[in-house]
Parts: sequence; structure tokens; C-alpha cells
Amino acid sequence: MKDLEMSIENKPLNNSSTKLKYQQLTDYIISLIESDQLRIGDQIPSLKQFQQQLKMSKETLLKGLNELVEKGIIESIYRKGYFVKTKDIHHSFRIFLLLDKMNIMREQLYGMLVEKLKKNADIDIYFHHHNYKVFEKLIKENLGNYTHYVIATFLKEDVAPLLNLIPEKKRIIIDLNQQGLTGEYSCIYQDYEYDIYHSLVKLKKDLAKYKKLILIAHSEAIHARLVIEGFLQYCAEMKFPYLIQSEIDENNFQKGNAYVTFSRYDTDDVALIKLARKKKLKLGQDIGLISYNDTDVKEILEDGITVISTDFEAMGKSVAQIILEGKTLFKRNPTKVIQRHSL
Repeated sequence: MKDLEMSIENKPLNNSSTKLKYQQLTDYIISLIESDQLRIGDQIPSLKQFQQQLKMSKETLLKGLNELVEKGIIESIYRKGYFVKTKDIHHSFRIFLLLDKMNIMREQLYGMLVEKLKKNADIDIYFHHHNYKVFEKLIKENLGNYTHYVIATFLKEDVAPLLNLIPEKKRIIIDLNQQGLTGEYSCIYQDYEYDIYHSLVKLKKDLAKYKKLILIAHSEAIHARLVIEGFLQYCAEMKFPYLIQSEIDENNFQKGNAYVTFSRYDTDDVALIKLARKKKLKLGQDIGLISYNDTDVKEILEDGITVISTDFEAMGKSVAQIILEGKTLFKRNPTKVIQRHSL
């Protein structure tokens, strides 16, 4: 460490008036890494050494060091100090992306994030699979390690206290408008109640040929209550006979029914198509089907399934905008209706 201490004494910080002191410190440490005076695995000077040589307060030093930790450039090892973690120091942001699962919709979101941020950020992706313990562990273990935290929740438990541990400006909630959060954080969400109501209004003429509208709402779906409220609003205003079921019931499956499904793995769509074939009822004439979230399969299955689908690429663009522009954004993500043969 002796040669490095001499370097600290002899090499002044960039005292540009446009940069805060902690930013001058981060630039200085990065310059030591770029010049190979600090290499991967090397321990950087202690807080005491920095205080003595650079005449900065402990608070300023910690702010600068924590920023480098968040960017993944250095790491803090308990009771040992700070060590150089990487020489890849050209990305401005390090993103913690926590999703419930990976599917085609999440892939669209992730793909757009990578496309928009590839020159500016490293993205680490994690999954909680609707498991609170896994969610809690991932959040707590990664506090302070990233510049931004992009998170989809969808858990039955109240995760707001965990999310509130993340600094508000670094917290970006996606897909579900999680309740109970504090501060000025960002959120790009689906408005399930609004979306189903207005989507059904758009489909009003096509729905007119059916006698009953049936919503298949599984109790384990976190957003089921919101979808139900929008569904009930439409049925009440249009005086449309309706039924809400937790699963497909063959006993009341009959000509004149139109179904709305939003099961996690589209199993309800498959069950409905099988029943229609079994009873020799034609989809789009005898039986109607509206499904949530578009996929390539739904575009061709049974000559096309009508869908209510949010734009996950637009969601990814909004998240990238928040990160790149350093802004706070709270907005409803756009949702579209794609009419096909099943209605």
C-alpha cells in the first residue's frame, strides 16, 4: 500500500467547481484503476488514509465509496475494507431487476431494457417466483449494491416495508401499482380496473351477440380484485348478464357464453377450446373468448384469440427513460385491444 499512498499524496483531485467533492473522489479512484495503480482484488486506502491525504470528511468519503459500490466497481468486505471488483468502469448505472417469473411478456420488457441501456448500464436479473422469503432475501442482500432497483411484485404478503428500504429515487416499481410505498419513487403500472373496463367498451359491438359474460378469476391472482371491479362496472353499466368463476365449469358451458381469462399460464384458454370442440361449438360464433396478454401462439391459435394486452416494450422504454434522465415517473402503461376470430 506504500506506493499507492505516495500516489495519493502526489496526485491532486480534480477540483472542478462543477463537481461535488464525493464525485471528485469517485473520479479519482477510477483514474487509479484506469492507470493500473489499483487492480482487481487490490484493497483501496482506508477511510483514515483518505481523510488524512485528501482532507475530506468521512461523510463525503463514504458517499463517494458507496456510489462506486452501487456501480459494482468496488466491493465492501465486512471488517476488511474496500476492494477493486472490476476494471469495466465505463457504465454509469448498475441495475437490479427483480421479476416474478420469466415469460414472453417479461422477455419483451427485459429485451427493451437491454436495448436502451446497453451502452450505459449493467443489468443483473433475479426472480422471486411469488415466494416472500426469496423476495426478502434478494432485497436485503442487495441493498446498497445498485444504482437502481426495478421490481415487479405480485406477492400475497405485504412487501411495502421491504421496498421502502430502498432509497426512493432508486426504486422503480413495474407492472403492479404496489400499495403502501413512501417517498417520491417511480412506478410504471398496469391499471387493471381501467384497462378491462375500457377494453370491454371497445368490444361492445362484438359482445352484443352473446348472452352472458363470464370472467374466470383465480383467487391466487394478486390483481384479480382490480380486474373484477372493472368487469363489474362494465356489466352494471351495460346491464349485461354476467358470472364470475374461479375455474372453467363444464356444467354451465353453453352456447352464448363469452369468457374473459387471465390465467398465469393460459390454461383456461386451452380448457375452453377443448370444451368448445367437445360440444361442437364454434369459437367466435357460439362461444366468445377474450384473453389477457398477447403471444405469438394466441395470434394463430383457433385462427386468432382476441386479447387485452399491455405494451411491455413501452414499459421497458419508460424504465430506461427514468434511469437515463434521472427523473421520477409515475404513469399508467398503455394497454391495447387486439380483435381476432375468437370474438
